[in-house]
Amino acid sequence: MINTKIHGILDYMMGVLLIISPWIFNLPEGAATILPIVLGAGTILYSLLTVYELGAYGLIPMPVHLTIDILAGVLLIAAPWIFGFSDRVYLPFVILGAIEVLAGLMTAKKPLTPELEKR
Repeated sequence: MINTKIHGILDYMMGVLLIISPWIFNLPEGAATILPIVLGAGTILYSLLTVYELGAYGLIPMPVHLTIDILAGVLLIAAPWIFGFSDRVYLPFVILGAIEVLAGLMTAKKPLTPELEKR
């Protein structure tokens, strides 16, 4: 089981990785570039709003956060086929999406610090 503090570190790292992935993976223009940037920025935003050790505002409960992670991961996995660029690139989307889904499924639903849930 991944604790929420480690998950928080992974969240911010994944957010940055998604934002810079169009340049790292030389993604084609269009949805293949826009989607990871939007999902990366979204990941950082909802992480800041989550009730866990690395959240700044404590508005989103951890189970909701994990559900968003899983849904974002599924979207990443399916995106090359949904948006029609699977003939040009798909592997980075499948790998990063699988990491998102696994992290969402393997993380504790409550913060290590119980006081955080009382915010």
